[in-house]
Amino acid sequence: MISTVKLTISIAGVKEVAQLICDNRTVSITFKMKNGFNKTYTDSDFYRCFGRVREDNPNILFLCKGSKINVHPSSMSSQMSLGLKAYELTLGKASSINDVIYIFDYDESNLTNDPNEQRNFYKRWFESEKSN
Repeated sequence: MISTVKLTISIAGVKEVAQLICDNRTVSITFKMKNGFNKTYTDSDFYRCFGRVREDNPNILFLCKGSKINVHPSSMSSQMSLGLKAYELTLGKASSINDVIYIFDYDESNLTNDPNEQRNFYKRWFESEKSN
């Protein structure tokens, strides 16, 4: 199944709408912009595909939850939703069903294009959980 997500992006402070075409057969995202840019990224789930999109386009700010430093999927959420659902984590607080988000929902706070920052936050969160 193929679905298209419209996503707000910001380039040098100018917002526009881009498209992410998600194909769950190949687990890929095709990133399309108004200027004709069109590139496909493939990985094990959509969260990881989206990470590749962001890494490859460091000049573009993707205004959505999947770009937040404190968003990371669990193994189960990755398997069940192909990475479209993840947890919005808080240091020192156990995650719950109330923390599950859709990665392409709009957000403009605490964003990063570096999936390593998200992995590092996840490790810090995990350690903060072990100490509680």
